[in-house]
Amino acid sequence: MEKYRKNPDAISKLSREQYRVTQQGATEYPGTGEHLYNDKPGIYVDIVSGEPLFASSDKFDSGSGWPSFTKPIDAANVDERPDPMEGGVEVRSTHGACHLGHVFLDGPGEQGGLRYCINSAALRFVHHDDMKAEGYEAYLDHVRE
Repeated sequence: MEKYRKNPDAISKLSREQYRVTQQGATEYPGTGEHLYNDKPGIYVDIVSGEPLFASSDKFDSGSGWPSFTKPIDAANVDERPDPMEGGVEVRSTHGACHLGHVFLDGPGEQGGLRYCINSAALRFVHHDDMKAEGYEAYLDHVRE
């Protein structure tokens, strides 16, 4: 498996909004994220480290205004920690140490009941057709075309 890490070069290329969200723990405005309505097959990776975070197969419309997922694609790449200011659990990328969003207990019950509410600004989408070329072949079976 490829080694993922916090990449200073990637951080220097972040937009103002991406930096605000990933490095300062901010939240993008609801309904504004580029991945909110993306329904293409693929995976979402950390914008700083490239570590795989979520699969399109686990994405659902929660009506919250942010992309929502029922589970991470690889739990080892997602850290969860209490967030007393938000009254919930903050979600961060393990290797990139980026703020991603929060996890709540109001997701689809038949899929475990969790809702990972994630900022688009923290994610890069890799289309199913590009996953092998970009080194994410191991995750192809997580994506339904």
